[in-house]
Amino acid sequence: MAPMGIRLSPLGVAVFCLLGVGVIYHLYAGVISSRLAAFRQRRKVDLRDLLAVSVEAAVLGGREVKKVRDENGLKEKSKGKTKEGATELLTMGDLKSHRKMYNLIKSTFPDIVVNSEEHDNVVEEPAVWSRDIPADILDKIEGHKDVPAESLTVWIDPLDATQEYTENLLKYVTTMVCVAVDGKPVIGVIHQPFSGFTAWAFVGQGSNMHPRSSYSLSPPNVIVSRSHSGKVKSFVHNAFGNNTIIEAGGAGYKVLSLLEMPATETGSMEQADVYIHITFIKKWDICAGAALLNAMGGHMTTLKGEDIDYSGTPLNKGGLVATVGVDHKAILERLPNWDPEKH
Repeated sequence: MAPMGIRLSPLGVAVFCLLGVGVIYHLYAGVISSRLAAFRQRRKVDLRDLLAVSVEAAVLGGREVKKVRDENGLKEKSKGKTKEGATELLTMGDLKSHRKMYNLIKSTFPDIVVNSEEHDNVVEEPAVWSRDIPADILDKIEGHKDVPAESLTVWIDPLDATQEYTENLLKYVTTMVCVAVDGKPVIGVIHQPFSGFTAWAFVGQGSNMHPRSSYSLSPPNVIVSRSHSGKVKSFVHNAFGNNTIIEAGGAGYKVLSLLEMPATETGSMEQADVYIHITFIKKWDICAGAALLNAMGGHMTTLKGEDIDYSGTPLNKGGLVATVGVDHKAILERLPNWDPEKH
């Protein structure tokens, strides 16, 4: 007689499979859990490290900007026109600075979103962070300020004030990096390539900058764009009367004009009480300055006093008002009604 085989019903097969899966799950759940935890840990970013990388990136970009200008290798061309009709220029200084800055930040923190004014994928040489944290950052900023990488947006401006760069008005030129956490500017770096000075700030932690000892509201000295001004002069005079208007290049320079600069830098800097821009402006132009001002109790808002969200699309359509050391609300209340989208 042939031996009897064991037959399992479909239900029995299903139960057997489920038991097997359960055993496998219990055997490997610990391994899977630890690997997931390690993955999540890798996606955390220490903001002090990111500040140090941002400073290094701005300085490296600045060296490229200076080298191209010194060698007269600008090779400038037009990227198009702004809403006000001003020509937007692109030079080799912009591109070479972008390559250094973007590649250093992305190679160090590959999970972070990095938005740059320029778009170029050339990697001339691998960019590796030196692991050097400047002494003043070590002194003022605590480490292990870890945040999830997905909450971060980095904005870089490889060459602010390109128009002035081509005109050899080099005091206006800066390279900038900003780190926003959930859309709020937290880290700002503004580097001046032709003086070598770097301003940095970490909101709530510290900065190497300070507000000036005195500012004026009656009337304020207002700094505005010399190349993208639109109708800003009449706007400012309508708000404050026959006050002084300072025309300058570069959003980074304008923010520095509101702050106390080192004695070695003050001779080349104008001093302003308020920075106003009444037309569209990109977030890589203003995010670093917003972080510096916020770190010192200042403000950078739209013309209507709204906070600017430094995530999402690059364009800020609401204009801006930037102050530190004065009553920001009082400045806003004196401004005429103005819609940047209609001008």
